[in-house]
Amino acid sequence: MKIPLRQYWSLLRDYLKTQRLRMAFLSALLLTSILLEIVNPLILRNFIDTATSGGSLDALWTMALIFIGVAVVQRVFSIGATYIGGGIGWNATNELRADVALHCLRLDMTFHNARTPGELIERIDADVTALSNFFSQFVIRVVGNLLLLAGVLIVLYAQDWIIGAVLTIFALIALFVLLRMRWVGVPRWRKVRQINAEFFGFLGERLAGTEDIRSSGATPYVMRRFYEHMRGWWRPQTSAAVVGGAGMWAGVNTTFTIGMAVSFVLGAALYNSGAITIGTVYLIFFYTEMIRQPIEQILRQLEDLSRASASIGRIQELLAINSKIEPTTQPIDLPAGSLAVNLDHVSFSYSDAEPILKDVTFELQAGQVLGVLGRTGSGKTTLARLLLRLYDPQDGEIRVADAPLRSITESSLRQRVGMITQDVQLFHASVRDNLTFFEPGVSDEMLRTQLSDLGLWPRIAALPNGLDTELATGGRGLSAGEAQLLTCARLFLRDPGLVILDEASARLDPATEHLIEQAIDRLLTGRTGIIIAHRLQTVLRADRILILEDGRIVEYGDRETLQRDPQSRFYQLLQTGLEEVLA
Repeated sequence: MKIPLRQYWSLLRDYLKTQRLRMAFLSALLLTSILLEIVNPLILRNFIDTATSGGSLDALWTMALIFIGVAVVQRVFSIGATYIGGGIGWNATNELRADVALHCLRLDMTFHNARTPGELIERIDADVTALSNFFSQFVIRVVGNLLLLAGVLIVLYAQDWIIGAVLTIFALIALFVLLRMRWVGVPRWRKVRQINAEFFGFLGERLAGTEDIRSSGATPYVMRRFYEHMRGWWRPQTSAAVVGGAGMWAGVNTTFTIGMAVSFVLGAALYNSGAITIGTVYLIFFYTEMIRQPIEQILRQLEDLSRASASIGRIQELLAINSKIEPTTQPIDLPAGSLAVNLDHVSFSYSDAEPILKDVTFELQAGQVLGVLGRTGSGKTTLARLLLRLYDPQDGEIRVADAPLRSITESSLRQRVGMITQDVQLFHASVRDNLTFFEPGVSDEMLRTQLSDLGLWPRIAALPNGLDTELATGGRGLSAGEAQLLTCARLFLRDPGLVILDEASARLDPATEHLIEQAIDRLLTGRTGIIIAHRLQTVLRADRILILEDGRIVEYGDRETLQRDPQSRFYQLLQTGLEEVLA
């Protein structure tokens, strides 16, 4: 895959435009360093000629001190350029990494369901990191080394046109070899990057499931798959390193070996004929070796560009993926208070397979609580995902507070619609950050009040650092009930107008479940609620009941009315107590 030159330029322009001053300073340092590098051999030539012709010791000391001084200043400038270039690359790659991460977070769940977390980490981090040198030094280093090469050849022409012409030919041959081999390594490095992503995706999933793997005796199988991934990694990595790197180095080294031999022969011949001095012979040798430096630097940059090109291609592919959730055209913010919900002939499928929801229509007034019942796979959780706009329905319309869901701003929707599930998501961060989602404006007093109302404050206060106690990944360090109460407190802080509960009190012991149920009662007060239930007892607090079957509504109505109607499914479920039919 060849990347057009304009795409390289576009990437550089977009991510270096905020660092123009630093780029100018870097350019000045590099160009000054190159100039000093060209001048110093001329000083050394004069030193040799003065020494061999019996010049004064004072003159030799002066030239020696000048040579050392120029060399030291040149190294200082070179080190400064490396330092500033590293900072430029770090800032640019961080900005690109943030853009790629934000793009992934904005994509719909269809994208995330098709990719493992490890693969996305490899894309966002490793692919972007591979561009660090491209951002910081590629253009300046290539241009700078071409100027260094041109300066050296000009000085050689000034000494003798024959040597200048011969070394120009050999430098052009070396550059031609480089340009012809420019794209040889790109597809190989691209394949290596893809294998990296697949490997880290595999590794991330297996590490997350360590307990299940060990308890089921699947460790040998996992290790076999691990070795298969490593074996599959070795051949493309070797091919990329040999063809995309060593092959280019071999071609350039062969060319330079011939060039050095020619420069020695010509220098010796011209010296023996009296056309040049011994100092000039050394100057020719030194400059011939110096020509090697810029060409090798260009080689390194092109080798790095081969790797960067693979990463650029993968990043551009990722950024080209569009969310299936349509952008908001006329953004609307949701009002304060409880929110009404209306679904009008909504149908949805995750792929081209059979729809999960089929022509679903119902209306829930603001402040009412809806209990949703149905077998596993009937579409209950899908309904919640649509209300959170993690997906958009293929047909029909969803309205919240009488506003089309597609027109509501994402920030307003996330603030005013909240969801609690059985699976508690807590981060490796402090209790405070897990409650506030890293929002700095929430006071400790407000946090204590919410936790006290839920009966959780004594447990949090007993932790080593209270609200600043770091929780392990997944909330380890808290019981399941405490972690669930923490998510309830998190939702209280947002003060949503619509609360969706996906069997939040399941899998808990009776005492803890009672605390959760009390918290849910408080959470639903003055708010619209949707309770997705697997147990009938859970929906007895609901005002309305909706029963789904194969993605269709088979019953919808007032709970008390259905509870008294012997012909209703809800009545029959309550009478028989066959809650397992909903599992």
